[in-house]
Amino acid sequence: MSLEEAVSRVAQNLERQDFVEVYAHHDADGIAAGSILCSALFRRGIRFRLRIQHHISPASISSENPTVLCDLGSGLEDLPEGVMVMDHHNPRFEGDLHVNPRLHGIDADRELSSSGVAYLVARELGDNRDLAGLVMLGIIGDDQDLSGKNLEIFNEAMGESVISLNKGCRLVGRDLHEKLLCSINPYLPRISGDEMAVADIIETSSRDGIIEDDALLSLIVMRISLFVPSRTLTSLYGERYSLDREVISDAHSFTAVVDACGKCGQGGLAASLCFRSSEGAGDAWDAALGHRRSVIRSLTALAGVESHDSFYEVGELSVASDVADVLARDTIQERPVLVTARDKDLCHISARAPGATDLNLGDLFHEAAVRCGGFGGGHATRAGATIACARIGEFRDTLSRMGVA
Repeated sequence: MSLEEAVSRVAQNLERQDFVEVYAHHDADGIAAGSILCSALFRRGIRFRLRIQHHISPASISSENPTVLCDLGSGLEDLPEGVMVMDHHNPRFEGDLHVNPRLHGIDADRELSSSGVAYLVARELGDNRDLAGLVMLGIIGDDQDLSGKNLEIFNEAMGESVISLNKGCRLVGRDLHEKLLCSINPYLPRISGDEMAVADIIETSSRDGIIEDDALLSLIVMRISLFVPSRTLTSLYGERYSLDREVISDAHSFTAVVDACGKCGQGGLAASLCFRSSEGAGDAWDAALGHRRSVIRSLTALAGVESHDSFYEVGELSVASDVADVLARDTIQERPVLVTARDKDLCHISARAPGATDLNLGDLFHEAAVRCGGFGGGHATRAGATIACARIGEFRDTLSRMGVA
């Protein structure tokens, strides 16, 4: 079966429903995927309920209602019969209603996200080309490329005047102070979280009250260049995408806000923005600001911690994945980074590889977690697991024998 046939099969099944339960992962890609699908269902007159989740277990899914999992589910082998899955993680689910680019030889780490998959299904349900801009949240949020299927969707969006393109500084925020002080993608060592450094940069890069962009970027580079890899420097400036149908038009800002809201427990607010309701935009920006401050506090606390096996612990579950992203992407690392957070008796671990690796973290985390009585999975370079805290030592030892830590 081709990807197109898998998309068509799921779309035809959805068309027969009166009501659909939709679960979406709580990051930018998952929330965008769920919102794209639900918008398409609404336009077809199909009722739905959207829930944003950190993870899902087969036992929590009711067999009474048709159910779709967005950016969730591919790694689960025992889902109830009839569940529909739109995902791009390493697949173990063998149901008939499963759309996953990995099943068709497509590089799902780089060339198609879950929001892209949801868009392909939405396009089968009707003329939903105006939703293509939301796919950028998956591309940016999961650090993908504009290639393969992603490029096809992007070109279609450009042709429909859904997305427009320009160049500029990619920092996220409502003003320059916020962009510098709360930057976590990229993270700016000796700037992010440092009010005095931010004030100095703003003052020094200003002439007659106007910020000179060249001076601003030069000052940032001078401060951080000794502490970050080259990709952090090149990510400061480049292509910017304007999502001309969305309530936050800058794609990098929209991605950051939706992602942060989802991770700090306000997934409904994030989805409302994707449904083009501007009513909660201010609250969403404030929630994102608070989340980014929490990430920076955790990074500051880790700054003096030495870890011989690249294994770190943070105090807040909501920041673990972003801290792992920063450590792997914006600090100089040679091996996968693992960040754990405790939630009562459970430990949640996020892993990131700093670059190309021969290891498949998603597969290895799944195997190690199952051995320790938990669950896990993900991508080749991005993975996660949940296990009992009492077995965290066993989990680390298992990963070490696998060559991960």
